[in-house]
Amino acid sequence: MFERGIYPVLTTPYAPNGEIDFTALSREIDYVFDAGAQGITFALCSDVLRLTALERQSMPGRLVEAAHGRGPVIMSVGGESVAQARAFAETAEDTGASAVMAIAPVSQSLDEASLETYFAGITEAISVPVIVQDASGYLGRPMSIQFQAALWHRFGERLWFKPEAEPLGQRQSALLDATDGQATIFEGSGGIALVDAHRRGIHGTMPACDLLDGIVALWHALEAGDEDRTYALYFPICAIAAIQLQGGLDGFIAIERYLLTQRGVLPPQAPRAPFTYHLDDQTRSEVDRLFVRMQDALE
Repeated sequence: MFERGIYPVLTTPYAPNGEIDFTALSREIDYVFDAGAQGITFALCSDVLRLTALERQSMPGRLVEAAHGRGPVIMSVGGESVAQARAFAETAEDTGASAVMAIAPVSQSLDEASLETYFAGITEAISVPVIVQDASGYLGRPMSIQFQAALWHRFGERLWFKPEAEPLGQRQSALLDATDGQATIFEGSGGIALVDAHRRGIHGTMPACDLLDGIVALWHALEAGDEDRTYALYFPICAIAAIQLQGGLDGFIAIERYLLTQRGVLPPQAPRAPFTYHLDDQTRSEVDRLFVRMQDALE
């Protein structure tokens, strides 16, 4: 079910009244599959931490319905307690999600014994794969390679990974080495580390949706070993991701929403407050210039 490839992280669109715009979300999912993605992901860049508990519980079923069997649905289920994360995970599985992904609790800094209890609680509650997301590039502190490998040796093939601590590439390779080359690893750098990660043996990537046609083409170029096309596509994608990184998580979300609106995929909208990053005219102009270069590379 989970072939190698691209599992984009959706943007959550909002209606003028601040509620989730499910009509626009369904249109975004159609766009994602039409662009050649293997499945869809709902995670940090989907504003999952800004949703209400009821919205998080209803979202997996909505996504599965909108996907119409075109590919797997991965749902972020991280919480501040084992009970909370288990509840989100059980709902995700019960409503048809093909896998779940969990960050560590963000309200406290847990030692690795407590983290093991947390991730084990999620994994033991469901039968679908669990992706351990080390989101320390945005939140929390890095999980050691030894800890992640020990989890893998305990739960085996049902436990997957999305390591985002720096240095990204070296940690991906270290995790593969520590699991005898067997761990299933996804990367989510927005494209900035995709070339390096692909060469290190990742199973797939979880980019945002704004540059998806470029990411799909870049993945295929990497799979084919086409170096010239790889770098022609990679340079503008990497440059846009570098701008997004300056704004952290909200930087990725703001530019993604801007470009999806420019593409006509989403209507203009305001983010849910509080929101820490806003595009100025100079940033918008540079993103526009780089986006044109990516489109030129696709021709």
